[in-house]
Amino acid sequence: MLRSHWLQEVLAEEGEAAPRLEGEHKADVCIVGGGYTGLWTAIRLKERDPSLEVVILEKDICGGGASGRNGGFVLSWWAKYLSMKKICGAEEAIRLCKASADAVDEIGRFCRENGIDAHYRHDGWLWAATCPAHFGCWDSTIEDLEKHQMHPFRVLSEDETARMAGTPSHLRGVFEETAATVQPARLARGLRRVAASKGVKIFENTPMTRLTRSTPPVVKCPGGRVRAACVVLAINAWSAKFPEMRRAFAVISSDMIVTEPIPDRLERIGWNNGMAISDSQMLVQYYRTTLDGRIAFGKGGVNGVKAFGGNVGNRFEGQSPLAGDVAAGFKELYPALADVGVATSWIGPVDRSKSGLPMFGPLRGRPDILYAVGFSGNGVGPCLVAGKILASLTLGARDEWGASGLVRPLERGFPPEPIRYFGTSLVRAAAIAKDRAEREGRQPGLITRFMAGFAPSGLSPTKGKTAEALGGLENAGPRPP
Repeated sequence: MLRSHWLQEVLAEEGEAAPRLEGEHKADVCIVGGGYTGLWTAIRLKERDPSLEVVILEKDICGGGASGRNGGFVLSWWAKYLSMKKICGAEEAIRLCKASADAVDEIGRFCRENGIDAHYRHDGWLWAATCPAHFGCWDSTIEDLEKHQMHPFRVLSEDETARMAGTPSHLRGVFEETAATVQPARLARGLRRVAASKGVKIFENTPMTRLTRSTPPVVKCPGGRVRAACVVLAINAWSAKFPEMRRAFAVISSDMIVTEPIPDRLERIGWNNGMAISDSQMLVQYYRTTLDGRIAFGKGGVNGVKAFGGNVGNRFEGQSPLAGDVAAGFKELYPALADVGVATSWIGPVDRSKSGLPMFGPLRGRPDILYAVGFSGNGVGPCLVAGKILASLTLGARDEWGASGLVRPLERGFPPEPIRYFGTSLVRAAAIAKDRAEREGRQPGLITRFMAGFAPSGLSPTKGKTAEALGGLENAGPRPP
């Protein structure tokens, strides 16, 4: 399997993988998925009750999924405040946004205290407008937060925006100092080591083949099975294999490239820190530098590879089929670096919910089978909060986490197949056309705006704005993703 650049870098320094599961096992908690959500949940459970028998089953290796191939943006939920407010009210939304901001700092402390060299850099996030059509797309979020004396964003002048981004293509922006960046696979593998040191039993190369919903539930694998008092499903986009979760989110691709090292040139343009940047397109572009002087540049949204039904399959593995398109976006924003070579690319699936926010709770009312899904491309920081929520749900605690506003029924925001698959193609084409028109200074046509308005929320905080502007299309019957 072709690994992401991030994971290849880490595995070159590591030893063998954890063993496969063989035979019959019993556990208090069986966590399916060895990414950030599963690992943080296991760590929090062992911190709260060291006597718990906690097992993690990972079909690849820990960090082999989204946790080892994302952009490494450690963001808060402040940019999603308005969506959060709709779900759980202003007071709880502010509490959860604060918790997500605290999580950014907590990840840094956790890495320092546990000797995890995750390349953590606490240099903030630039939310930028790269064409006039995107000016002020953050205004409603900032204005609503100001009513509650919350000021997470600083509005930048045009000169500040261009200087911080290292290119005049960034015309306006706001800056959130809360954010950080990490080498994501290093963080995932570091969490794995800490979890194992606390007594968590980790089995890699162990896919779940079946979940038997007996009492207690049983997770079956090729070489054995685990009977557990509680099962936690922390498998990100692969949750689509469960019919109950399939319509709660759309599986779409995020594609990344990494350039050759250019530390001297980054120094000259003034972009040599760990600041994260994303633009305001519907098919959001996100980018950052690395410690060895490369640029990691990604494009997410309803673009590229699509999953039919619950079949994520192998289409989201290996090199990105859209590497050329992603590189073209990079060169358009950084024309002075257009000659820089691309070292590698990869693709990964994103579990995009309608609201852009995750959902937690019992599956079909079973408190012994829990789900976590819908991180929508912003999970590196929020997964720490997810671990606290899932630990409380597992232990039956009705505390601030077990009773969180994000503990909620699964959304039914997407239609069944085959409508979803073909609808995705139509919405993708509209989003591409809308982005292109706005970059070129043209007004997108009415049909284009109408179809683009069906795109779900995601990493870019502007998702859903089109639908609202067109009169609440997000509530107008069945939604293609």
